[in-house]
Amino acid sequence: MPAPRLPILVDPLEVEFSAIRAQGAGGQNVNKVSSAVHLRYDIPASSLPEDVKERLLALRDSRITHEGVLVLKAQKHRSQDMNRADALARLQELVDSVATPPRVRRPTKPSYGAKQRRLEGKSQRSEIKSLRGPVKD
Repeated sequence: MPAPRLPILVDPLEVEFSAIRAQGAGGQNVNKVSSAVHLRYDIPASSLPEDVKERLLALRDSRITHEGVLVLKAQKHRSQDMNRADALARLQELVDSVATPPRVRRPTKPSYGAKQRRLEGKSQRSEIKSLRGPVKD
């Protein structure tokens, strides 16, 4: 059994934040305060292991640009600090989702008994269906 891998932590120094105004309802606060956050994370230039970078870039995610930059928008909270923490947590969650490599599928063959049961079921079904036809004298 392989040894368990340590969790891969995202380096906060590699993350670029920019404050933007949040969308939606919120009254004057939304109109005056830039509380939403755009997180930009350059995957190819990051310190992540190469296999994790490859799996991240292979994701069919519209938030990853053609240059390999992941852009997350966080605007769930009223404060910029909470939105920043939320964006970092979502980035870490995304990295954790691809941290473990997928299991290799090894093709198997059905056993002799399984083949026989399948063919028996097919012949029974065929017999039932043949009885549905017109009556022959």
